[in-house]
Amino acid sequence: MIDKKHIGKAFPPVTAELEKGRLRFFAKAIGETDPVYSDEAAAKAAGYRSLPMPPTFLFCLEMEQPDPYAWFGEVGLELPKILHGEQSFTYHLPACAGDVLTFSSRIVDIYDKKKGALEFMVKETRVTNQNGEHIADVRNVIVQRNA
Repeated sequence: MIDKKHIGKAFPPVTAELEKGRLRFFAKAIGETDPVYSDEAAAKAAGYRSLPMPPTFLFCLEMEQPDPYAWFGEVGLELPKILHGEQSFTYHLPACAGDVLTFSSRIVDIYDKKKGALEFMVKETRVTNQNGEHIADVRNVIVQRNA
């Protein structure tokens, strides 16, 4: 069982820079055809400082740390038993190429269902830019199968 003592656990902040090439590649990979995601002139004409970050790209950036799953063992998660349960994004401001984003995460809930056969860990991440502006909130639910 995942110990509920981990509720409230904060992780060291992680930073990542938004790079134009990566933003274009991601937009293409998700089938985004709006030129604001690939053409800087179109992005600026639409009011952005540079290429805007496509939706859900925050998840990719947070995974860029050297060992994004290192914390699993600390809290009792076992990678072979893990399922991606749920993910949501709440955006407050646009992020654009050249921005440096900081991800500050903490565990906000741990609960189980089916008499412990399924355990759930909820992690929330606050994302800010290089100016300290609140860009987004990311919520992830990780499920561990125990049966």
